[in-house]
Amino acid sequence: MSDNQLLHIVLGGELDAVDGHQFRDLAKVEFVGAYPSYAEAHKAWKARAQQTVDNALMRFFIIHAHKLLDPHEN
Repeated sequence: MSDNQLLHIVLGGELDAVDGHQFRDLAKVEFVGAYPSYAEAHKAWKARAQQTVDNALMRFFIIHAHKLLDPHEN
């Protein structure tokens, strides 16, 4: 396994409010995927977000999971 792998997770769903980060229904949060780099995660995020552009409450996020696994990682 490459030492350069930095795990990123893309997920999203409908929010309670346009200006918030709280999901309306956690059971409906969509897991888009796990990616070994920010660039790959961003590509997946952008593709999925563009599919839901007509829903103002739908948001997708990139989670820097490698920072959660190792908080000392940059």
